[in-house]
Amino acid sequence: MAKVSIGLRGWRFDEDEVFTDEGEFRPLDEVPDDTRRRLIRLTYLQGKPCDACYLIHGEAEKKRCNEAELVYGEPMEEVLLCADHEADFLYWFREAGGSAHRETEAFRDEFHEWFASGERAPEGYGGLEHVDTDVDALPTPPDPDELNRRLNESHGGTRKRIDLRTGEITYEEWNGGDEDDEETTDDLGDVDLGQDYPTK
Repeated sequence: MAKVSIGLRGWRFDEDEVFTDEGEFRPLDEVPDDTRRRLIRLTYLQGKPCDACYLIHGEAEKKRCNEAELVYGEPMEEVLLCADHEADFLYWFREAGGSAHRETEAFRDEFHEWFASGERAPEGYGGLEHVDTDVDALPTPPDPDELNRRLNESHGGTRKRIDLRTGEITYEEWNGGDEDDEETTDDLGDVDLGQDYPTK
């Protein structure tokens, strides 16, 4: 079974779990839970800055940060990296004790602390060899609106909502209209709406 990265390199997906035979994204209800959670999380991570760049430049100089190209770790504790800082992360993970934090809530924070203290990979430390047959053809996950539309197809009476930060899916009653169309009433007490009231 072939593996493919979507949106960012790093997380690998089984093509058969994500795509139909025609090459379209499968309906989310047909995608295994962990894969679905990662796909949903990717829609939030697209376009975010590299964590290492951000630690160097800070919020005030955020525009100087490279856009993330890689993602490592588990959803919600992932590390985002540009190609320039991948070797630093891999050195931390392989040689500086980072692997001890794999799949823990401290994973991202531990790397951030190590990097922020000035630690770096030695000069010439090798990264991973990424084999890209066609970088421009790297599939992009559906945008949030499209994800919600697909998730709610054929679910009359209820609507699924996606939290793009966590990947969690919740259900709520739905009348088929927009949220703004829902009728709301306020308790106005003894106010007579037909009465003219002074403005001063």
